[in-house]
Amino acid sequence: QVQLVESGGGLVQPGGSLRLSCEASGFTFNNYAMNWYRQAPGKERELVAGITNTGGNTNYANSVKGRFTISRDNAKNTVSLQMNNLKPEDTAVYYCNVYRGYDYWGKGTLVTVSS
Repeated sequence: QVQLVESGGGLVQPGGSLRLSCEASGFTFNNYAMNWYRQAPGKERELVAGITNTGGNTNYANSVKGRFTISRDNAKNTVSLQMNNLKPEDTAVYYCNVYRGYDYWGKGTLVTVSS
């Protein structure tokens, strides 16, 4: 079965950096685009970044453009999110996602940006 396991969250000060990783299993990873979403307290889940199956194309929410970078390693079945210049408004639970006729989600990893 599809499994997505996120890691790398934590507490960081404004202006700091974190790198999230998602380890995928249970499907042919290099056939599917992958996404990172986030959900802040009291808000709806939103798309942060996406990457095509080959890694050749990426897309970002306007709020993170220039600060976040999504990447993937098809040999290791992992997708990562490098987050730089973090802001308090980036505080959220971050989820790894794949759509295979149905949305599959990991359990999420909490990122808290606070001084």
